[in-house]
Amino acid sequence: MTDWNYADIFDTVVAAQPDHAAIRHGDRSVSWAEFDDAARGFGQWILDAGVVQQDKVAVYLYNSPEYLIAVAGAFRVGCVPVNTNYRYGTDELTYLWNNADATVVVFHGTFTSTVDAVRAATPQVKAFIFVDDGTAACPEWATPFSEVVMSPGPGTASWGRSPDDLLMLYTGGTTGMPKGVMWRQDDLFGRLNPAGFRRYVPDDGLEGIARDLGEKGPGVTLLPACPLMHGTGLFTALETLAEGGTVSLLPSRSYDPMELAETIARDQVNVAVIVGDPFARPLLSTLRSAAEAPAISSLIAIMSSGAMWSEEIKQGLLDIHPDMVLIDAFSSSEALGMGSSVSSAKGTRATASFTLGPSVIVLGEDGRPITPGSGVIGVIGVGGRNPLGYYKDPVKSAATFKEIDGVRYSIPGDFATVDADGSIHLLGRGSQCINTAGEKVFPEEVEEALKTHDAVADACVVGIPDERFGERVVAAVELHPGASATEEELIAIVKASLASYKAPRQLRFVATIGRSPSGKMDYGRHKREAVEHFADV
Repeated sequence: MTDWNYADIFDTVVAAQPDHAAIRHGDRSVSWAEFDDAARGFGQWILDAGVVQQDKVAVYLYNSPEYLIAVAGAFRVGCVPVNTNYRYGTDELTYLWNNADATVVVFHGTFTSTVDAVRAATPQVKAFIFVDDGTAACPEWATPFSEVVMSPGPGTASWGRSPDDLLMLYTGGTTGMPKGVMWRQDDLFGRLNPAGFRRYVPDDGLEGIARDLGEKGPGVTLLPACPLMHGTGLFTALETLAEGGTVSLLPSRSYDPMELAETIARDQVNVAVIVGDPFARPLLSTLRSAAEAPAISSLIAIMSSGAMWSEEIKQGLLDIHPDMVLIDAFSSSEALGMGSSVSSAKGTRATASFTLGPSVIVLGEDGRPITPGSGVIGVIGVGGRNPLGYYKDPVKSAATFKEIDGVRYSIPGDFATVDADGSIHLLGRGSQCINTAGEKVFPEEVEEALKTHDAVADACVVGIPDERFGERVVAAVELHPGASATEEELIAIVKASLASYKAPRQLRFVATIGRSPSGKMDYGRHKREAVEHFADV
C-alpha cells in the first residue's frame, strides 16, 4: 500500500503535463509548470524565513490561484496549511492563529488593516505575505507574494516529506471557538481519491499516476463555487489537482449565479461544486429566466455538500441539462464519506435521503447500531481513515473520535434515521436540536418543509426559551422577491408533512437569511434575533 503525500503527487503530475492548465481564474490561466514554480518559490521562501518541520501556514485569502499555490508550497516543505475564515473579526483571528501556532500568514491586500490590528497579539508569526488585489499597498511589515514566488529553487526541506504531514482545517465557531481538524495527508488522499473521478490504484503508487496520465491525459475541470477556506471547496480542489485536472475559480468574491453559468461555459467546466439550495436555487432561477442563458452542457456532474439540496431544485436543473448527474455528498470537516445521494434524469432522491457510505454506522442512545426501519433516531459514525483529532484539544477529540468494537469512528454529531433498505434520512446536527415538551425537533427538516412553499426562498428554524414547553419552535423566513405568504399558510404546510409539534409556533419575515459565503447558517445569530423579536410579540 502506497503512503501518499500531495507534494509528491503534484511533482508527478507536473512532470507528465507541464503545459496543461492547473488553475483558471477569469482571464488568468496558470499552467502546471507555473503552478509548480510558484509553489517551489513559496516553499523555499518560507524555509529561508525560518520555518521548521510542520510549522503552520495560515491562508487568509479569497478564492484565487495564490490560495492553492500557498497550500502546495507549504506541502512541498513539510509545513501545514491552515484555513482562515475571511469573515472573522480581530478577536477570532487572534484566537485562531494563536491556537494554530501559525508562523506564516498569507493575506489578501483588502485584509491589511485587520492583520495589522492583530500582529501584536500574534507574536509567534515570523512572516506575513501580502497578495496584491488592488485594494491596498503592501505594508512595510509584509513581503509581496510576487517576490516570494519569484525564485523557485528546489522548494524542499532537509526533513523531507511524509505521509504523516498534516493539513489542518479549522471548523465551527457557531457553537464555540473554531477547532482545528488534523488530517494526515495519506488519510485525506485515501478518503478523497476513491470518491473522485479518476481513482488511482493504491498499490501502483506514483508510477501508476504517471502511467494513468500518460494513457488518459489530463483530468476533469472542476469549479468550486464555494470558498476554498472551507472543506468542500478545498478538498474537491485538491482531489482535482491530484487527478491532473484543472481548478476553475469564479472571478468575483461574492456568489453570482450568472457568473457561475458563464464560467462553466467559458472554461468548459465538467464538475461544479456548490452548497445545496443556497447556490442551486439562484442558479436554476437564472438559467430559467435569462433571455440567453449560458450553455452548461459541458457539465457531467454538480456536486454539493454542507446544506440541504431539495428534490424540486435537483429536478429543475436536470430538466435543463438531463445528461449530468447530481451528487449530494453528506460529509463534514472531520467525517468524510458519511453518505451520498445521486440523482439523474432517471430519478431524483428525496431531500436529505442518502445511501450510507462504507464503514458508516448509525448508533442509538445505547451506543449500538440501530435497526433499519425502526424509526429510531441515531447518531452517525464513520469508521476507517479519519482525522487524528482536534489540534490541542484532547477533550473534544475524545468526544468526537471513539473506538467501537475495535474500530475508530468519527462521530461529529449528525442525527439520522435508517430506512428498511439501509438508506439514511438526515435530520441535522445535534447541537442545533430543539427540545420542545420533551420532543426532539431538528431544524433542517422543518426548514425544508417551509421551502416547499413556492414563495419561500430560504428559512432558518431555531428554538427559543418557553415557560411551558422548555423551548418553542420559531422560524425566520425569506420570501422570493415579489412573493407573498402568510404565517398561517406556512405553518400549515409544515404540519401537512411533519408532526404538528415540529411546526413553528411563530414566524418572522426577514429580508435575507444571511448565510455565509459557504452557504452555512448562523443559527446562533438567528436565535439571538428571535429571542429579541418575539419578546415583544
